[in-house]
Amino acid sequence: MKEEIFGPILPVVSVNDMEEALKYIREHDKPLALYLFSTDRAFEKKVLSSVSFGGGCINDTIVHLATEEMPFGGVGESGMGSYHGKASFDTFTHYRSILKKSVLIDLPMRYHPYNKKRKNLIKRFMG
Repeated sequence: MKEEIFGPILPVVSVNDMEEALKYIREHDKPLALYLFSTDRAFEKKVLSSVSFGGGCINDTIVHLATEEMPFGGVGESGMGSYHGKASFDTFTHYRSILKKSVLIDLPMRYHPYNKKRKNLIKRFMG
């Protein structure tokens, strides 16, 4: 019960009520998946808004993983990013921005010291 289990084992933790269950989840590493079985919509909303987890199902298990259109992945120690469909592309793609400036013209007004005239000129170009 000290590490996330990746295997055909179902650990069971006894709790006295749902508040204790939520407290237990919050006090441990964020789970890769959360499966909630309930018909109480208010409780469902409370769980989804107060517990961090990678993905999950309500009144089912595993289906979110098997659905290719839905991103699957963890948060925190359970992993970073998601995969399936576009989420896979986004997870394994590093977007980077590059600005290339010409070396032909370099206006001295860009650099300190700024006087009032330079500040006003810069504001006109930037504004």
